[in-house]
Amino acid sequence: MTGPRTRRLLRYVAVGLGSVLIDAVVYAILYSTTGNGWVSKPIAYIAGAVFSYFANWRFTFGARRGRFSEVAFVLVYLSSLAVNLLVNQLILGSIEPTWWRAPLAFLVTTGFTTVWNYVGMSRFVFREPVEQVVDEGRVETL
Repeated sequence: MTGPRTRRLLRYVAVGLGSVLIDAVVYAILYSTTGNGWVSKPIAYIAGAVFSYFANWRFTFGARRGRFSEVAFVLVYLSSLAVNLLVNQLILGSIEPTWWRAPLAFLVTTGFTTVWNYVGMSRFVFREPVEQVVDEGRVETL
């Protein structure tokens, strides 16, 4: 039997696969039509990120959100997008044009950002309450 953290991780992976699929389809369409990674990657990444926020909120982490979860999500994903763009461009720029260059760049980039996003989502965006304070019979979550 799996514990709650294992179930949450498995759900995160399932949502992540959906996000990656959305990212990959949008990226493939845009890159094949524009040939420009600086245009294709951020648009594709944002499409996957929007799906990720809502799916992780509802499916992975439940309705548990902090006061500033949207702000934390945007910060986590903006920093991740910066890494995503950098790694994508480094790979595209270091490999001669071949049919597998863009798919390889996409896969390596996705691996880098997956780890950061999970840590950011579980620690900052959809974190469990840090502590509870009992004040005059009332419980407050900090």
